[in-house]
Order: sequence, then C-alpha cells, then structure tokens
Amino acid sequence: MPAQITASASKSGSCLRDHFLLAMPSLSEGIFSQSITYICEHGEAGAMGIVINQPLDLSVAEIFDHLDIESRTDFADEPVMAGGPVQLDHGFVLHRRGAQSWEASLQVTPEITLTTSRDVLRAIAEGSGPQEHLIALGYAGWTAGQLEQELTANSWLTIPADSEIIFSTPWHARLSAAAAQLGIDMNLISAQAGHA
Repeated sequence: MPAQITASASKSGSCLRDHFLLAMPSLSEGIFSQSITYICEHGEAGAMGIVINQPLDLSVAEIFDHLDIESRTDFADEPVMAGGPVQLDHGFVLHRRGAQSWEASLQVTPEITLTTSRDVLRAIAEGSGPQEHLIALGYAGWTAGQLEQELTANSWLTIPADSEIIFSTPWHARLSAAAAQLGIDMNLISAQAGHA
C-alpha cells in the first residue's frame, strides 16, 4: 500500500499497523477462530496482517524441501502458520529487522519486517538469516472499511503489538499472552452480545 495512505491513517489516529487483533468468540469458525493477527499495514485502502497462532500441518523443514532449499539446521519442529485465507500458496516471513536487506520487504516498524522473497528463506536455512522469525502461508486482508466494520461489530479486540509475543512466545500461548496484557481471560468472554 502506498506510504501516503498509511501516513493519512496515522494522522487520523485510526491506524492499527503494528497492533494485534484478538478474535472475539463470535468469530467461531475458520482460520480466525481463537486467532491473534498481527497487522502489517492499515490505511484508507484496507488492511493486511498475518495470523500468528494457527499452525498448519506443515513444518518449515517441509517448506525448505518443497523449495529445494538445503538447511544446515533441523526445522522439523518449527511449524508454519496459516497466515490467513488470502494467497495460501505464498510465503510470508515476519522477522526482526537486522542489518541485511531482502528483495521484497515491508518495514512494518523499526524493529519488525515482513518479507515475501525466497532470499530470506535461503538465509534462514543457511543460518545467516534472521534468528527470530515466523513463517506463514497466506495472509489476512480487509478491503477499505471492512476491518472498521468488523471492529464496530465487536469481532475483534485490539492491542498494540508486542514483538516478544510474536517471536518468543509459543504459538499456542500467543492469544492468551496478548489478552493478559489487557487483563482479560479469553476463555471467560461470552460469544453472546448483550444489549442493555
């Protein structure tokens, strides 16, 4: 998305870039059920993010095998996340920004980068890439105004993102860790909306 879109959204105070979306119980089906999504881009044209806690039945080692990338380390225990329902055949790597640059990257924050090119995967396999990374297939996308409508319908809780949750917290604990920062236990939230 163009930089001016992000800048104008930031000025209005409505930009959710570098935020987590925590799925409310009303999102009870599909990839977004009990999900936490990291928002990489948000502006007037829409939003884009990566679901960070829904593992596929696929390891990073299997991705490397499929792409004929030789690995110096065993990645069999590192799961690949289902990043969202859009472009399921495309890989996305969230990682801490380092001194290296990659062919196709979006700098989300001074600390976090989203890369879609194979060069970062080769570097990770060789041990020279970003040590702190999350690999996903697909992404979550919203058209202009769609995410705002879902927020109005109480489909999501939002919280500023914490890179420790992305890179240092096991995938199955990420949603509860983010909710705990809000003082919330997601297991105690009802799927029923109340009206006074």
